[in-house]
Amino acid sequence: MTAAPTTADEPAAADRSGLPTTAADEPGAAPTDRPGRPAELGTAAERYRMLRLVRGFEELALGLVKSGAIPGGIHPYIGQEAVAVGVCSALGPADRLTSTHRGHGHVLARGTAPHRLLAELLGRVGGSNGGRGGSMHAADLSLGILGANGIVGAGAPIAVGAAWAARQARAAHEPTGRTPVAVAFFGDGALNQGVLLESFNLAAMWRLPVLFVCENNGYATTLPAATAVAGSATGRAAGFGIPAEEVDGMDTEAVRAAALRAVDRARGDGGPGFLECRTYRYEGHHTMERRMKLRYRAPEEVEAWRERDPLPRAAALLAPATVADLDRSVAEQLAAAEEFALASEHPDPAGALDHLYADGLRPRAGVTP
Repeated sequence: MTAAPTTADEPAAADRSGLPTTAADEPGAAPTDRPGRPAELGTAAERYRMLRLVRGFEELALGLVKSGAIPGGIHPYIGQEAVAVGVCSALGPADRLTSTHRGHGHVLARGTAPHRLLAELLGRVGGSNGGRGGSMHAADLSLGILGANGIVGAGAPIAVGAAWAARQARAAHEPTGRTPVAVAFFGDGALNQGVLLESFNLAAMWRLPVLFVCENNGYATTLPAATAVAGSATGRAAGFGIPAEEVDGMDTEAVRAAALRAVDRARGDGGPGFLECRTYRYEGHHTMERRMKLRYRAPEEVEAWRERDPLPRAAALLAPATVADLDRSVAEQLAAAEEFALASEHPDPAGALDHLYADGLRPRAGVTP
């Protein structure tokens, strides 16, 4: 049974760095398979620190793409940090999530150590998935991160399946408990995908504990959502009888409040929920845009959204000295993460076929081997 997350906003200790506390997971140490620990985001200071960590991580990754250290490029999350932090702050330890091709923020906000994720982006053995997943396929089952996904909308049915499994397990072992929740992140470009609408239908029919989170940044690659989506995002969910709410995706506290309401309802067998977080990415859809020099957004539009940057809004809730301490702590952590990732070894080509097939599987009860 998962306890409801705290809503207290007591001041965090100034020296709280957020670094993993297990010696084996300190930057520079070999990665382990120990169970993960979700990030603590119960206070305004912890949430600001995570915002700063995600922003700094993405800025660091952009530099490593430019230098060639990260092959293939990334989909930057800069600007959308309030969505990941706000939603993940509403989750409990047993909850799960599925992510997108723009998933670094979700993975970090859930608790994956930045040195492990950065090494993964570099394709190194010290990465969270041994360098095999890269930017678009990071996962950490110990934290309930069921994987980022390069297919638009493809995380939604995985989240629905996870929610169904969680409810079945609760019914078998703890019928009076509260069910873990599964969160499916996706962008506005997924709103016309059949697999997403099928997921809405199943979740609504079976009243599953799923929270669908649409990160509406206004563009599906270069296509404005306004020219591609008939009706509205919330209307999509409402058509299936799913309670839907539009929220300012540049305001961490507003996202958190909406997520807490939806998660609490889902835990109590109230069925799925839907949040449309109106947000904006300050960088291009992919780092390749810098090389291609695509121009599809007016500079005035980008600047107007920059004035709503979630970081200064979150910092305004804290004392300036606290903000300075947290900024310094994040800078130190990211420097250690870069050192760890660049020092991590490249995979041995001889192991390229390892993990290609599942092994050690055990049949479920009632299934003939």
